[in-house]
Amino acid sequence: NQSKLDLFCKLGYGKQDICKVLENLGPEALEDDVLKELIRMGSKPQALENQAQPSPLKLVARGSCSTTQGLKRLGEDESDSSDSLRPIVIDGSNVAMSHGNKLVFSCWGIQLAVDWFRQRGHTYIKVFVPLWRKEPPRQESPIADQHILEELEKQSILVYTPSRKVKGKRVVCYDDRYIVKVAYEKDGVIVSNDHYRDLQNENPEWKWFIEQRLLMYSFVSNRFMPPDDPLGRHGPTLDNFLSKKPVLPEKKLQPCPYGKKCTYGNKCKFYHPERLHQAQLSVADELRAKTKVLSSLGKEEERCNCS
Repeated sequence: NQSKLDLFCKLGYGKQDICKVLENLGPEALEDDVLKELIRMGSKPQALENQAQPSPLKLVARGSCSTTQGLKRLGEDESDSSDSLRPIVIDGSNVAMSHGNKLVFSCWGIQLAVDWFRQRGHTYIKVFVPLWRKEPPRQESPIADQHILEELEKQSILVYTPSRKVKGKRVVCYDDRYIVKVAYEKDGVIVSNDHYRDLQNENPEWKWFIEQRLLMYSFVSNRFMPPDDPLGRHGPTLDNFLSKKPVLPEKKLQPCPYGKKCTYGNKCKFYHPERLHQAQLSVADELRAKTKVLSSLGKEEERCNCS
């Protein structure tokens, strides 16, 4: 219990809330179950609670590329702020159903995705979910942890797409169009495993945007995991993909495996540190240059003898 208490205290949760959950679940409760119960109780890490309170300075996790509003007030450089990170638009239905193994609409999956982007420093995060998911769950469409939707709505993160009932039948607006349209206008990133093929055919500009800005993901043991190479092996890294100002890696020249014994001269494509301050000539060119020098010296000697 002490190890679990220390772990969740480090994550920022209150000691009283953690003790209460551990008493309810028992000493053998899994860490995932404890975290799930803390979220269900509405307990928030202190870092998130402090966001609502105006503070002059705010701690930033090591490795985060965002600065706080407090630093901005002090006149710090704004180029490293969260403005350099792309807006995030999450397909709530896709993420929730993926976390629920396509059987249950798991709202906790949405919370995990939102927390992952928050920890990276993204300030603009929007989740789109159809309005009818607010209704009490039915047997054919079960929902887990529905209270999370209400909490995210209060934080202005969750947006419900319109739906209504006409003569007992549900009329639902196409939430995918909202997702793509907002992400396109904000020049952000779409978080979904859907390819939106119908919308790609509908608008050529959207087609390019979906191909270049779609971030797929996986859930591994209740952990939200996007790929390190969102556009494939030869594409940008995840950090560059999520950044408005990608940092290009420096090209390191590979040293020549032959070293000083290399006979390619200036035609060698590898790096030669010993040739930095001299003209890189091929062996044939060096021999030609030497013969020219020798022949010119021979001619001068002949002239001297004739004179």
